[in-house]
Amino acid sequence: MTHLWVRAEQRPHEERVGLTPEGAAALVKAGIRVTVEKSSVRAIALEGYVQAGCEIAEENLWPKAPADAIIFGLKELPEDGTPLTHRHIMFGHAFKGQPAGQVLLKRFKAGGGTLYDLEYLVDETGRRVAAFGYWAGYAGAAVSLKCWAAQARGGIAGAVRKVGSKDALLTELAADLQGLSRPRAIIIGANGRVGTGAADLCEAMGVAVTKWDMAETASGGPFPEVLQHEIFLNCILARPGCPVFVPAAAKTDPARKLTVIGDIACDPTSDFSPIKVYDRATDWDAPALRVAENPVLDVTAIDNLPSLMPVESSIDYAAQLLPSLLTLTDLNAGVWGRAKADFDKHTSGL
Repeated sequence: MTHLWVRAEQRPHEERVGLTPEGAAALVKAGIRVTVEKSSVRAIALEGYVQAGCEIAEENLWPKAPADAIIFGLKELPEDGTPLTHRHIMFGHAFKGQPAGQVLLKRFKAGGGTLYDLEYLVDETGRRVAAFGYWAGYAGAAVSLKCWAAQARGGIAGAVRKVGSKDALLTELAADLQGLSRPRAIIIGANGRVGTGAADLCEAMGVAVTKWDMAETASGGPFPEVLQHEIFLNCILARPGCPVFVPAAAKTDPARKLTVIGDIACDPTSDFSPIKVYDRATDWDAPALRVAENPVLDVTAIDNLPSLMPVESSIDYAAQLLPSLLTLTDLNAGVWGRAKADFDKHTSGL
């Protein structure tokens, strides 16, 4: 019997989960054994999983799970260097040359385990079967506006925290912007899931948006128009051939109107990053990284933005992913076979 083990998230501020009780019930009905770890932080209560017929395990017990269990989580595992023997479904952030990702892949190779990277679960056309993109864009635009509002008041953005709902976020943001004129924003990747979420948030807050996608960036740059907006929201993943949207020279450009970059795609350590003015992610406690003073420029690049809205983003993502989880009985075909091929390709040279 296929055995899916849903682990508790161990990263700070991470309350999302990739499987809802309704989805778990569907898996159990399909003959898949489901174990769910207890969690002190998960946004969805354990009782629903009990009622769905799941087995319950203690928090963070996954290293001792049966050898044939498929461990399912979202964000990083503890960086303790231990070999990874299980098959894992998670966001590995390991296939673009990221230093931490290389360490992770070596742990899999040492233990004989396999990474089925959620970012690389794709259909026959190469389109991702599930993504947190919309809510990443929505929350990323909100944090970027918070950074801009703090600048407008002569400061730098303070800590951000999770909200109970989209409406709660909009109410909080309206208070941040009260009494301020609205900035202009440019979104690159506006036609995708992330860009759509970012645009919806901006429009809800009365922010004028310039929407760019592949057609507007096909020339390969440079793109001086980006620097003429107060806010730039990057919604394009760093990949080979990605053009540079903000060069390092932008920090000292006296004509720059840009004061906030929201790198929602957030891949600063990749060689393909299109934003060359910063080199590390920010976090909930310090969401803004000031990279220039005259004129001022802040970058916000939080890599778990949907966690600001954990319930809504979990329900949305889990619904997208469930059809693929129902095919776990055959890991050699479909999305799982393609994900395994990606893993094999990126570990073959280690």
